[in-house]
Amino acid sequence: MGLREKKRNQRRVLARRTATPLSGEEKGFLPLEPRLGKKRVRKEEPGEPENTSTVLYIGHIPHGFYEDQMQGFFQQFGTVKRLRISRNRKTGKSKHYGFIEFENPDVAKIVADEMNNYLLFEHTLQIALVPPEKVHPKLWKGVRRGFVPIDYVAIERKRHNKDKTLAEHKKLVDRIIKRDEKRRKRIKATGIDYECPPLIGSVQLSAKKIKFDED
Repeated sequence: MGLREKKRNQRRVLARRTATPLSGEEKGFLPLEPRLGKKRVRKEEPGEPENTSTVLYIGHIPHGFYEDQMQGFFQQFGTVKRLRISRNRKTGKSKHYGFIEFENPDVAKIVADEMNNYLLFEHTLQIALVPPEKVHPKLWKGVRRGFVPIDYVAIERKRHNKDKTLAEHKKLVDRIIKRDEKRRKRIKATGIDYECPPLIGSVQLSAKKIKFDED
């Protein structure tokens, strides 16, 4: 079989295939056509809500990183409106967490994203945005005057040195006499022959009323 005969046979096979009907038309199937109906509208996924938070929570604050240092450090991002470090009421020592407020919410968002888990003086800062509805109304109370620790020594000194009334003085003397009697009993129980000196001022004279002659 030559090359010409092979080409003729191929043409015949192709002619037969094009002449035969499609299998779907033999069985009575309709040709596939695009459905005419309502087009599906792709719902747009809701994006992130707009940030309006300007207050940040700062945790794991290291020792020595206080109000002045924090003010100077965070001013590189934007204007700092207010800041507060939580402190112990009695000692005034830092509790290692606080809050800071910026004027611009975009600046607060940048600080929360970039400075979270920032290593500072061997402490990893924990920074997060505080939603406006979760900010306590008394969070910034007294922040302008700063933290003033309570001087308990001065309070106790004032209480101790104040003038006592007769009833308070009598109560104080009675307490001292009771302690002295217990001490004498303990000394006597050990077999020590010792005569304790009497307490001076244990006997209080009663107040006298002074009558003035009427002229």
